[in-house]
Amino acid sequence: MNKLTHFDESGQAHMVNVGDKASTHRIAIATGKISMLPETFKMVEAGNHKKGDVLGIARIAGIQASKKTADLIPLCHPLALTHVSLEFQSNSTDNSITCQVKAETTGPTGVEMEALTAVQVALLTIYDMCKAVDRGMVMGDVRLLEKSGGKSGEWKA
Repeated sequence: MNKLTHFDESGQAHMVNVGDKASTHRIAIATGKISMLPETFKMVEAGNHKKGDVLGIARIAGIQASKKTADLIPLCHPLALTHVSLEFQSNSTDNSITCQVKAETTGPTGVEMEALTAVQVALLTIYDMCKAVDRGMVMGDVRLLEKSGGKSGEWKA
């Protein structure tokens, strides 16, 4: 089993040294979903929420969050992201919206945390914008779907 990389030999937390790692094109794709009442789902889908375009605002929030990941997660490296995209998929069968994020960079460390952070904040933004009509929304299934680049190569869920 691999060791936890964010701890030194004495068990102290530290930022991983990526100075000697090759700078490569790295991609991460993450997903998550939020479920809501049918009435809330219809409001979001119709785009007639009194606060505006819920998914458009959530998309911008997710992109902003990806750029702030190192400020939120203590041992993450600040990255120069080269691309971040968010897509939403609505499912009327279970009144849910799935968010998928693709984050990219060229550098010595991966973008998994940036993709995962973007998903979480996009879902939280949907919650924030809709909580006045539905406080029972549930967020979940947040996970990494795939990553590529770097020494460890490709990984898919």
